Amino acid sequence: MSDLPRLSLVLGGAASGKSSFAEWLVTQAGRERVYLATAQAFDEEMRTKLTRHRKMRGPDWRTVEAAFDLAPALGQAGAHEVVLLDCITMWLSNHLLADHDLDQEQVKLFAVLESCTAPVVMVSNEVGLSVVPENALARRFREAQGRLNQQLAVRSDLVVNVIAGLPQVLKGAMP
Repeated sequence: MSDLPRLSLVLGGAASGKSSFAEWLVTQAGRERVYLATAQAFDEEMRTKLTRHRKMRGPDWRTVEAAFDLAPALGQAGAHEVVLLDCITMWLSNHLLADHDLDQEQVKLFAVLESCTAPVVMVSNEVGLSVVPENALARRFREAQGRLNQQLAVRSDLVVNVIAGLPQVLKGAMP
């Protein structure tokens, strides 16, 4: 059993291995595992992907789906558990596409993360390494994601960037 910091942030690009690494990190904690899923299944391909991922994790995870409001799940997580929040990028996209006030939603996110009694491992995409998007919505998303990642990194005790499946510690120390 290893002691995870209160907040950990795992960053990486698409298909970088960030979620697999975050799952590994959570399993090393030796606590009951909560998978806080933010993705929404709008089509059959996404439903199939989510089902496949749930099967890969196995029965040792309690899955909670929360596309928008993370407070109930994080508020109910106990000190004997560890939460994998996968992923911040989808959570932000959900709010952006619903035209919610992103600043207000982020303030609520930071407050609930601060009050959560369980360690939380957050997964988020690093989108700043790609080209400048050609449309306004994509540029707005890229800027919002970059700012949110920076704010989460400041609040996190452990920040890891995963590239090609290889974790690089940016802040803190591996448990």
